[in-house]
Amino acid sequence: MQRRTFLGLGSALLAAGAFGGWTLVKQGTQPLMLSARNDADGNHYAVGYYLDGTQAFATRVNERCHDVEVHPSLPLAVFVGRRPSRESYLIDLRDGRLLQTLASPAQRHFYGHGVFHKDGEFFYSTENDTSDPGRGLLGVYRLQNNQLTRVAEHPTHGIGPHQLLWMPDGETLAVANGGIRTEADSRQMLNLDSMEASLVLMARTGELISKEHLEHQMNSVRHMAVAGDGTLVTGQQYEGDPEHAVPLVAIKRPGQPFQPFPLGDLQRQVMNQYTASVAIHDELRLLAITAPRGNRFYVWNLDSSELLLDTVLPDCAGVAASRDGFVVSAGIGRCRHYDCRGPKILTEPLQLPAGLWDNHLRLA
Repeated sequence: MQRRTFLGLGSALLAAGAFGGWTLVKQGTQPLMLSARNDADGNHYAVGYYLDGTQAFATRVNERCHDVEVHPSLPLAVFVGRRPSRESYLIDLRDGRLLQTLASPAQRHFYGHGVFHKDGEFFYSTENDTSDPGRGLLGVYRLQNNQLTRVAEHPTHGIGPHQLLWMPDGETLAVANGGIRTEADSRQMLNLDSMEASLVLMARTGELISKEHLEHQMNSVRHMAVAGDGTLVTGQQYEGDPEHAVPLVAIKRPGQPFQPFPLGDLQRQVMNQYTASVAIHDELRLLAITAPRGNRFYVWNLDSSELLLDTVLPDCAGVAASRDGFVVSAGIGRCRHYDCRGPKILTEPLQLPAGLWDNHLRLA
């Protein structure tokens, strides 16, 4: 669905720095916001903007992207192709140059998410094995000379993997296996009556550590955030009857099982069986979730589960923790910043192009 139109593709503002100790040219203390966008003609872009609206780069790519993963020490980011894309893109953040179009192997496609290991040498992506549709794979790529080369793959111990994140040890991966089987070049869901979503913890070398399920079989585990203490929160999309009362947020606290987060009935109903992006602010101990089908943005206290903000934000998309709170993009209207430091959450619109951003953003 082409609902995100990108306006004002102007000249790129170059960022400066060198590999190894690089720094971006900042607009004051502003971070660089990275996300994927389309234009009115259906062209796809990997973009970087400062929060005052200054464009750092807008790089045209072949296929629509989903999430963005920034290298831990180099001015690089991978814009990961949206399911069932067969391409992802390695971008130089200093000037937006496309360094590599990363193609998935035969009978594989990307699921929209990936992570760099903390030492920066390896990149891991969730992928579909189309020879055995829905069998989740962890693609392993090695970075050398600004190029990613596939060196291995491991099962994700589930079907239809989506987001993956590091646990605090930096060696254990959390994988959201959505449980939905799809075939090559298709987003058609083929196994709704038998889908098997799961939250998996696994070693980056492939060994299964744990696998947990939620109660409702058609509750697809999709997106996640992990706090520094190991608290893990997931957002779900429910594929069953729209009238079913199903918890759409779940939590796994250290030493505890994977279980529903105490979501209020009103919030659950307004979410319309769908959550999008999840973010945790470690310092402020806050949880934020976007629910674009319900046009709602939420913030909770991560420890007490107290609801702190329930606000209208049409077609809200990506969310990321900032120094003071959260930055949220939107499919309709302005992106916004939420200052969460005081007793009352304050909001202001950002001078970014309005509307039609993709579902995730990252701050570099």
